[in-house]
Amino acid sequence: MVKVWYMDKEDNDQRLEHHIKPPHYISLEELYKKTGVEYFFINSKNYEEDELLSTIRKRRNYTFEDEITCSKLCISEFESKLKTFYVEHLHTDEEIRLVLDGSGYFDVREDLHVPRFDGGSDNWIRIAVETGDLIIIPAGIYHRFTLDTQNYIRAKRYFIGEPIWHPYNRPAEHMECRQKYLLNQNKGFPLANKDD
Repeated sequence: MVKVWYMDKEDNDQRLEHHIKPPHYISLEELYKKTGVEYFFINSKNYEEDELLSTIRKRRNYTFEDEITCSKLCISEFESKLKTFYVEHLHTDEEIRLVLDGSGYFDVREDLHVPRFDGGSDNWIRIAVETGDLIIIPAGIYHRFTLDTQNYIRAKRYFIGEPIWHPYNRPAEHMECRQKYLLNQNKGFPLANKDD
């Protein structure tokens, strides 16, 4: 089951947990209120028949899907590619991932103006995902991905129409998707937009 916590500023090995000592965990409800990131648990062994996944796909009009495996065996220049995934960026569309096997971390920015625990700003929230976890990262939020020390994840990716897969590295404050995200964040991500 997914775990969520505030990260410290250590960044020398992205695959470690990097939580504040002691860890400051937050609930899924807090995660949604702060970032708009949604979480669902799906029966990954029988995901094609999972009613919740079917409902989510229908409501959000996900019409295209593919599968990705991220491991040393499947990706050439593995370490370099993993560093690319870890660069802070945003997308113009939602990022939807259903973990079928393995585990990893999605890091999302809480808010650019919320003070950090250490006196700085730009809190990172780390979301540890494993088999059965489905997360939906909203368009316009700064985020990044990395594997954990297992160095393996297999996941389904869902898209509305043909995938447009382009990361826009920070800063991208001028982009329409970023402005819309910040507006929704200021409204507290109304629960009316959240699937049940």
